[in-house]
Amino acid sequence: MTAPSPSPAPEPPNAPSPSQSPSYEVWAVAGMPEVRPGDDLARLVADAAPGLRDGDVLLITSKIVSKAEGRIVRADSREEAIDAETVRVVARRGPLRIVENRQGLVMAAAGVDASNTEPGTVLLLPADPDASAAAIRAGLRELLCVDVGVIVTDTFGRPWRAGLTDVAIGAAGVRVLDDLRGGTDAHGNPLSATVVATADELAAAGDLVKGKAEGLPVAVVRGLGHVLGEGASAAQLVRPAAEDMFRLGTSEAVREAVTQRRTVRAFTAEPVDPAAVRRAVAAAVTAPAPHHTTPWRFVLVESEGARRELLDAMRDAWIEDLRRDGKSEESIAKRVRRGDVLRNAPYLVVPCMVMDGAHTYGHARRDAAEREMFVVATGAGVQNFLVALAGEGLGSAWVSSTMFCRDVVRKALGLPEDWDPMGAVAVGRAAEAPRERAPRPADPFITIR
Repeated sequence: MTAPSPSPAPEPPNAPSPSQSPSYEVWAVAGMPEVRPGDDLARLVADAAPGLRDGDVLLITSKIVSKAEGRIVRADSREEAIDAETVRVVARRGPLRIVENRQGLVMAAAGVDASNTEPGTVLLLPADPDASAAAIRAGLRELLCVDVGVIVTDTFGRPWRAGLTDVAIGAAGVRVLDDLRGGTDAHGNPLSATVVATADELAAAGDLVKGKAEGLPVAVVRGLGHVLGEGASAAQLVRPAAEDMFRLGTSEAVREAVTQRRTVRAFTAEPVDPAAVRRAVAAAVTAPAPHHTTPWRFVLVESEGARRELLDAMRDAWIEDLRRDGKSEESIAKRVRRGDVLRNAPYLVVPCMVMDGAHTYGHARRDAAEREMFVVATGAGVQNFLVALAGEGLGSAWVSSTMFCRDVVRKALGLPEDWDPMGAVAVGRAAEAPRERAPRPADPFITIR
């Protein structure tokens, strides 16, 4: 790299020639004036860097783009500005908010920034950074007759990494991603997951010479003309939600899992990973319980023979009960068909309650209350289990039928007499997307005294 000057520094002794080793130059553009609302950025850059060549890439700090576009608000409106620019809150710690903003970027404070702007003001990000980059590129083509790439940059923190770096939030004329999948490395190994974020790498290179406090908002990279290309935009750098394993903050992930837990009655034939079920059980047994007990037992019905024996025995017991109730054979057949959710799911779990450690009072009311405590604790464990399954991407349906024939279930599964089956859970991949659930506000379920 060179000093902040458009002329490359002298080569060190024994430096490889360009024909021997790939190389590029990067320098900050000196002489940029203070940018005001309404300024023509392309003209300001052209005046400061008249020697731009075809194939150069400009790295332009988003702050001067925001200033030129009038994206300035009063500092006392910063929190309101963050709210207005926020689509969703990803994480929060004290006053700090990590949010997804209107441009689809996940970043601190929606990109609303108080640095490098006049006292008493803050800057919003450009409304459409890709369009801003395209306008600057078109202006430079007209003013200097050059074909350059333009990247609008901003400073980001990164998950799991200390420190800040510049990344591309807008681009024009640059291939923002270099997809190497399908190729091979130097040893002939296939590249199956390598997609290089070229625009982000260029942004970081520019930041090394622009700095954060030197008042040098524009840099030029020369020697990488192969990265230029049409039709790309920085929006392509934002990972689609469906592919983003780390999209949610901790509290948002919990809320998402709870709200996305839905009763699924139609499953695909895709097998369920038993390890995922065991992880859900591990979450289930963190539920609260009375007297420091552990009242939960989860029977994982993984054997097809055990599953068939259980469901056949439950069906026969149910039919017998319905006949005793005087139901017609047609009515019985319909009811049995509705119970096929357990039979059609690829995986079956039977949660059970045990009352080891329960207190005995010799008083009917108090003994009944003791059992109720264990039932509530078991229900909390089952809810944990269902939510954890949702977090694993699995659908589920809790069905109460085992509670009506506990002796039959214990016999079919070979369970101890003190294990009380508390329903059954069908587990699998949902065959179709769940219907939209109408919002359910909390107020109707709250009483305040």
